Amino acid sequence: MLTNGTDCMRIDKAPKSLALIPDGNRRWAKHHALNFFRGYSRGVEKFIDFAEWCKDYGVDNITVWAFSTENFSRPAAEMNTLFGIYRRVATDKSIIDRLHSNKTRFNVIGNKALLPKDLASALHRVEEETGAYKERVINMLIAYGGKDDILHAAKLLVKQAVKSRLRNVSDALFRTYLFSNQVPDIDLIIRTSGEERLSGFMPWQSTYAELYFTKKLWPDFTKRDLDRALVEYANRQRRFGT
Repeated sequence: MLTNGTDCMRIDKAPKSLALIPDGNRRWAKHHALNFFRGYSRGVEKFIDFAEWCKDYGVDNITVWAFSTENFSRPAAEMNTLFGIYRRVATDKSIIDRLHSNKTRFNVIGNKALLPKDLASALHRVEEETGAYKERVINMLIAYGGKDDILHAAKLLVKQAVKSRLRNVSDALFRTYLFSNQVPDIDLIIRTSGEERLSGFMPWQSTYAELYFTKKLWPDFTKRDLDRALVEYANRQRRFGT
């Protein structure tokens, strides 16, 4: 059910855990005759707004895919530009202050060994600064791939099984070995720019996630677009194998 409030619409059945695949930054830049730096910068700015909108709706666990393992095949100049933007964000005092004011924990999830060391260190500092917060969480997937996540867990589990003669493997135990072990099962995944696939996005947590696709390029995504996604989610009858 949706009702009007003074500042925003109220969604009575909002997702507890929402994930975002923010596609379309490069296409947006091209459409506006801008370089890809401007497109990615606008995309990061839009996510900061998006996190605030989610807070208004009571969505307190957000996961955003910032850079996949497949993205390492992109031209070096493009990767370095994107990593430079993330460095800037990770050291921006105004952004860190917003995390503190919203009591939001920031998690970095992925194969961090693949990242430039200074970027990994900058992101880790933000994790440490916000690690005590419990109310809200932003999970940033960087150097993350779904297959890589599963393989990483399987390799660690095999080593543990050989070492301790482990015989039984439960869902809960396997999950602890994932890069993404801190991310809960996802209720809703939003993907922008007209792409209608998951591309290996968090296979463990997305098993019963509701999917919402929009043709909007990510930098053009508005709070009204989030309204539409949450209204559709609220109107769906979720089934978990029944």
